[in-house]
Amino acid sequence: MRILITGVAGFLGSHLSDKLIADGHDVVGLDNFVTGNQNNIAHLMGNERFSFYSHDVSNYIFVPGKIDAVMHFASPASPNPESPSGYFNLPIQTMKAGALGTHNALGVAKANNAKFLLASTSEIYGDPAVHPQPETYAGNVDPVGTRAVYDEAKRFAESLTMAYHRYHGVDTRIVRIFNTYGPRMDLEDGRALPNFLKQALLGQQLTVYGEGKQTRSFCYVDDLVDGIVRLLHSDEHLPVNIGNPIEMTILEFAEAINRVTDNKAGVTFKPGQRSERDPQRRQPDITRARNILGWDPQVTLDDGLRRTIPYFKEKLGIA
Repeated sequence: MRILITGVAGFLGSHLSDKLIADGHDVVGLDNFVTGNQNNIAHLMGNERFSFYSHDVSNYIFVPGKIDAVMHFASPASPNPESPSGYFNLPIQTMKAGALGTHNALGVAKANNAKFLLASTSEIYGDPAVHPQPETYAGNVDPVGTRAVYDEAKRFAESLTMAYHRYHGVDTRIVRIFNTYGPRMDLEDGRALPNFLKQALLGQQLTVYGEGKQTRSFCYVDDLVDGIVRLLHSDEHLPVNIGNPIEMTILEFAEAINRVTDNKAGVTFKPGQRSERDPQRRQPDITRARNILGWDPQVTLDDGLRRTIPYFKEKLGIA
């Protein structure tokens, strides 16, 4: 297939490109580098199966030649309120990527009679009142809170995707992505893993907010990409959670990182939470992924961390 990927220079878009090209497909990548990193796709430049266009998906998308599938991954995604590339500091761009970007990407799929896959997020569940979160859970989201620019953009994108499927007959898929980690992550992303791993490799105490009882589930990027590709090749149109169902508290996670990195500095506690309405629990119910896709994550946390550490060391200048 010839596959268009928006947000191709992002953490997930670049790994997805690697997988699809390795599988024999051609990838056409779009990115405007507002949050994407050119280094993530530098190794693909010159590959005959990869072509790139610098483009803002909130503007009309034209790609020459036949497209067989569109995978819409373009969006700011960092919850770090201190990061210039996080959605707190790019609120309008985030909403436009979710609304106009999804509309334009769906238009390409419709014009080419192509498959369409939307990269959605566990954040559409908000701070969940149901645990673990199945795809049938409608969520607990504040539509006017500061996180809403990301949460509601993705919720709208899902609604628009299903409208194109039901009204125009577009062959759509929706993946709800839970916490994912691996090489090419933005070290300033603001999520627990890059924060902790960076501190641990620098020999610092790991900063835990509150008592560290909030929970997360961490999926290695290769597992996530495998699930997404399986979904692309499936006939499923309703949302599917892809993530690791092993839940742990943030404090347990911090202790695991200190153990794997042999960081003796321990942890330090700060009151409150890192950002407004930070979800207190997050764990995917992956029953549908198992039944429909035959998918289960294979990489353990320790193994995934060991695969990720060399990249972080390189970026931090640690020998």
